[in-house]
Order: sequence, then structure tokens, then C-alpha cells
Amino acid sequence: MGLVPAPSPAAANAAAASFASLTAKLDYLSPTDLEHVRLAYRFADQAHLGQLRNSGEPYITHPIAVAAQCAEWKLDAQALMAALLHDALEDCSVTKIELIERFGSPVAELVDGLTKLDKLHFNTREENQAESFRKMLLAMARDVRVILIKLADRTHNMRTLSDAPREKWGRIASETLDIYAPIAHRLGLNQTYRELQNLAFCHLRPWRFAILSKAVAKARSRRRDLIQKVQREVETAFTSSGMKVRIAGREKTLYSIYQKMHEKHLSFAQVTDIYGFRVIAPTVIDCYTALGTLHQLYKPVPGKFKDHIAIGKINGYQSLHTTLVGPSGVNVEFQVRTEAMHIVAESGVAAHWLYKVNNPAETTSGDRLSSKWLQSLLEIQDETRDAAEFWDHVKVDLFPDAVYVLTPKSQIMALPRGATVVDFAYAIHSNVGDRTLAAKINGEQVPLRTELKNGDVIEIVTAPVSTPNPAWLGFVRTARARSKIRQHLKTLAQADSEGMGEKMLTQALRAEGIEKLPDDTGNNQQIWEKLLRFSGNKNRSELLTDIGLGKRIASIVAKRLLTLLTDSGEKHDAVLLTRERFTANDMVSQGGIVLDGSENSSVKFAPCCRPVPGDGIVGYLGRGEGLIVHADDCTVAVRLKHKDSERFINVEWSDEPVRTFETEVLVTVTNGKGVLARVAAALATAEADITHINMEDEAAQDATDLRFIIAVRDRNQLEVALRNLRRTPSVLKAQRAKITQ
Repeated sequence: MGLVPAPSPAAANAAAASFASLTAKLDYLSPTDLEHVRLAYRFADQAHLGQLRNSGEPYITHPIAVAAQCAEWKLDAQALMAALLHDALEDCSVTKIELIERFGSPVAELVDGLTKLDKLHFNTREENQAESFRKMLLAMARDVRVILIKLADRTHNMRTLSDAPREKWGRIASETLDIYAPIAHRLGLNQTYRELQNLAFCHLRPWRFAILSKAVAKARSRRRDLIQKVQREVETAFTSSGMKVRIAGREKTLYSIYQKMHEKHLSFAQVTDIYGFRVIAPTVIDCYTALGTLHQLYKPVPGKFKDHIAIGKINGYQSLHTTLVGPSGVNVEFQVRTEAMHIVAESGVAAHWLYKVNNPAETTSGDRLSSKWLQSLLEIQDETRDAAEFWDHVKVDLFPDAVYVLTPKSQIMALPRGATVVDFAYAIHSNVGDRTLAAKINGEQVPLRTELKNGDVIEIVTAPVSTPNPAWLGFVRTARARSKIRQHLKTLAQADSEGMGEKMLTQALRAEGIEKLPDDTGNNQQIWEKLLRFSGNKNRSELLTDIGLGKRIASIVAKRLLTLLTDSGEKHDAVLLTRERFTANDMVSQGGIVLDGSENSSVKFAPCCRPVPGDGIVGYLGRGEGLIVHADDCTVAVRLKHKDSERFINVEWSDEPVRTFETEVLVTVTNGKGVLARVAAALATAEADITHINMEDEAAQDATDLRFIIAVRDRNQLEVALRNLRRTPSVLKAQRAKITQ
């Protein structure tokens, strides 16, 4: 079309196919490094043999062009080798192992990182998604050189986009504008940023690009005299003041002009800051002196001054910006900076290589860069030569606490660093989180506590019967996940406690001679209202929950309810009263609760005695803790019964418990090899599951105590387990552990 701002003639690309065109730019490398780059070129040339670009040129022209761009940034030999090899893994059936063997692990890692980035495709124009995708690309690159090579790759692809099929232009140009140009800007690669913007604009809006190109060219020729006059006057002013500065012209990119016109609804004539100048001064103090000189020469436009030296941008950019009213009332923008700042402004993150090459004697100079951010980067590079550590430091400033992951449908989600699979599930939807059963990361099954890494693709497996586990609270990082889990568990506990409370009040009422709990409809509604006034609860549900949690005594509530029912004309059943009221030991009962293990959070089994089916048990209504079940010979329960007897209720085991119950066993063994394995085998033979082991720190002694918490069906299985333990060699004693004090 002839509209592409960067030239891409076939002759230039053909010439680039020779390694000689690249070596001309590699004079900063040592002979050894140059030889390594040459070997990478030969390997890439062989790997791509027979492959052609869309233009019909040999494919190797592309890797060479990418390496040439990296050489402009003075990247090291490893980065140049990776640039030459960057398509070898994907397109030429070359394996990572082969690259490691030939060129070393660092180069192979760079190539592998580039290959992974190539597999990601941005497919939506939503602004927040574009920002997330940019951040994820940056986060996925463990080494800054991966992003730099990727930008060089994209730049050459954009330069040659006219050779690609027309239907691809829109997607590639949009992706460049939304993703890669902003990354270049974020990293301070100003020249690359400007070129990518213009190339993308040219292919995305060719007609607008052409019209705007002509308008800018016309304005340039019309204002050439004006610009030359400004430059002469500024140079004269600095010469008169005796200050040595370098002055260079600057022109806005076509895309930035178009954007300003589009966003602010301006005509081309209304865009005043198309032209500008850069003043490069020797030191930081000189920058402020130069600013004073400019303000003496032309009047500044109020509100158009910015000090990016005192307050540098996050990507390390520093300059003084001022807009002045020049001859004929035309606004002209000036940027004042030092040489070091100029290098950073033009090359950004790449400046830590460029600056070292251009100023080898000044790498330790304290005033070489005023930006603390850039200084710290240079220090890391000087001290460690570790690009990975350098990039980690950059990323701390770019996005300190985020990790970017994808759903199976490629939607990007940002989560705090350290977030787990469960955090991701709740970030999607609370229903997904509540029903999470399992998860896969990148197609592999993983534990739910697995921490997420940048670029992970996460798939959540849900089940309707699955519910949040209290243990999740121990590893989730996000407030959303934590609050949703707590809310669900609280709701679950409340429902369990309400059911337990209803069961307890029904049993207590049977002990008073009333067969069943009255409903709260019709005439009974008034009875419930009076009962709630007596108890101080808001509604029936709250009262039953309080009984289940032990905040109210079921027998007292039952007696009051009996009085209210009697007042309304209902009579108790004398036979039921006789049968239920007194137990075999003549202790007044609130009615027996039958336990089968399905009571969830409404019933807790005391950790002091850990009762199992077959043990005699009693129930204690802890204040606000619900029903706590103790073994009837538990010393803790005995003390509580003396102090708080009205809070004890009769409980008994169901004939068919629905789960196993935990209890503790104490095993004394002689120290020796394989003892723990033999003890575990004895428990496994009894089909007892070990849930926790505590070993006393007595390794130097002849004998030591092992404490096991094991899950058994009932007391019979526990006896079998203890019998097996006692028969095991090296076991001196095996018994059930209980608190006896």
C-alpha cells in the first residue's frame, strides 16, 4: 500500500539473511560471545531450512531481524542466541533438551519462555481484560529479556504485516495496540512504543492513517520556518547563558494525534502540541537552569508544567515538561532531561544494558541516574548479573502483589500472590466455591491448597453434595473466600443447631408428658409468642438454635411450654410421663438423644476422652458451644457434673453409626529402626485409620511414647487394634489415652 511508516523492502530482508548484517551491530560483544551467537545462527538457519515467510523470503530473515533489534538495545549474548532460536521449539520440532545440550540452560529457558508466551492469544477488546493480559504477559516472563525479545519479535512482524493475509491484519494490529505497545511504554521503550503504535494504526485504520499522514506532512512543511526559528532562538539563548545543551526536535506519533482527536472530539487544526523539542542538559541542576532559560525566552502556558525528575514515573522515566507560547502564538512543548534520563526515556528497561555499554567508566557514579528506581536496577545488574533477579525487582514495582491466571475459557483473573485454588473458585462465584470438590491446574489434578502461579489454567470440579470444609480457612488468602466460607459454615452450624435444639426440646417435652412439639400456626401461634417473650428470643428458629447451642436449657423451656399448653386446655399424657420422666438410675431426664455421627457441627466429641460407640456417654450443654459428648467415666465430665449438673442430658449411641470416630492411643516402644512402620502396619491390619501422630522427643532414650489419633467404628475395633499393637515386636505397652487429672 505504501503506507507503512517503517520500511520493509524485500531487498533489505534478503540482505538480512546473511549473518554479516547482524555482526556489524555486535561490536560490543567479546569474541567468545560472538562465536556463541554465530553457532546459534547456524543452528537456526539449519532448523528453518526450506521454510519461507509470507513474503516468499527465507524464514531465517525473521530471527535475524529480531536479533538485530535486540542488538540495538545491546542485549547480552544469551538474549541474542534466544532471539535467533525463538521459533525453533515451536516450528522445527527442536526439543528443549536439545537446546540445553547445545546452548546451555539459560538460553533454553529464554526460548521456552517465549514459546509459552506465543501460545497465549488475547481475544477480547474489553479494557480491563487487556490490562490484565498485559500484566499477565509481564508476570509470566521470569526474565526481562523474554519480554524484550518478544517485543522485538512483534516489531518485526508488524513491519512485515503487509505481506500477511489481509484478514489477519485487524486481529494482529488490535493485539499490538492493546497489549504490546502499552508493555513497551510501561517498560520505557519509547522508540519501540511509537513504532508499534504507528504500524498498528496503519494496518487497523489505513485510510485514516493516510489522511492524517498527509495532514501532518502539510503542517510540517507549513510550519518548517516556525520550528527552525524556535530552534535558532533557543540555541541562541543557551549560547548566551553559556550552557552547553543538545537540542533535538520531537514529533507526536500519528496514532497519538488520532487518539487525541478521537477522545476530545478535536479537529486536526485544534491539536496544538504536535511539535516539541528535547533539551539534553549535562546535570540535573542544569535541567532546572535550562527550564528557567526557556521560561525567560517564551511565556509558559499555565498548568502545563510537570516535574517528572522530582517525581519520576513508575517505569523510570524522568524529564521536566513545559509548554511555551512560541512565535505567532503557537504552543511548543519542551522536555528537559540529562543524557542518562534520555537513554532511559528512549530505551527504558533496556537502559541498564545500554548505559553500561555507553558509559563503562560511570557505572558506579552516584549521579548517573537520579531515578532511585533505575539506580536500584543498575545496582542489581552490577552486583549479580542475574536477569531473573533484575526482572523480579521490576515486577515488584509494576504489580507487587498480583498473580494472573486463566479460566478454561481463557478469561484472565487477578488474585493476590499466594492465592490458592479455593480462592480462585470463590472469585468465580460463591456457589462454585461452596461446591468445590477438586481442581486441575494445566490439566493435572492438584490439592485444593495449591498456590497459583502466573499463567496457570485452572479448572474447578464441583459436586452438588460438596460443602465448604472448615480446614479451608487455614490456607485461603482472599477476604471474599474467607467470608463466604465462614458464612456458609455459620449457616450450616445454625441449621444443625436448630435441628438439635428441636430434638432436645421435643425429648424434654416428652419427659413432661407431651407427645410432640406444637407447631407455630393457628391457636399455637399465641403460645409461641408468649414462650418467646419468656425466653427473650426473636423467633422460634432462634430459640431452637439457642437450645441446640446450650444457651437455653431444654428442660426449663419445656416446663414453661407445658404451663402455656396447660393454660390453653391441653393435658399431658400420664402414661408417657411415667415412661419418659424417670430413667433406671432415677435421675430426672430431659429425654435421651440418639447419636449416629451425622449430627455435624451441632454435636462435638470431647477431646479429653474421645468417646467411641460402645463407651458409656453423657451429654453436656456447653454455654454457646452446643452439645459436647464425654465418656461417662471422663474426669472432666465428672467435675462438670458436680458444678453444673442441670446442663447434663442423657445421650446414647445409635445401633448403626454412619461414620468412624476418633480416639487416642498411647504406645510405648523401644527405640530402633523400623519401629514406627511396624506400629503403623499393626493399626492398618486392624483397619484403623491413623489421622495424627505425635512423637515425644526422646530419641536418645531406650523407650519412647508414640501418641496416635486413630479413627475406628466402635470399641470392638479399638480393642482389636490395641491387641495387634501389644503383639508387635518392640511395643512395650499399648493403651487408650485419656486425660486423668
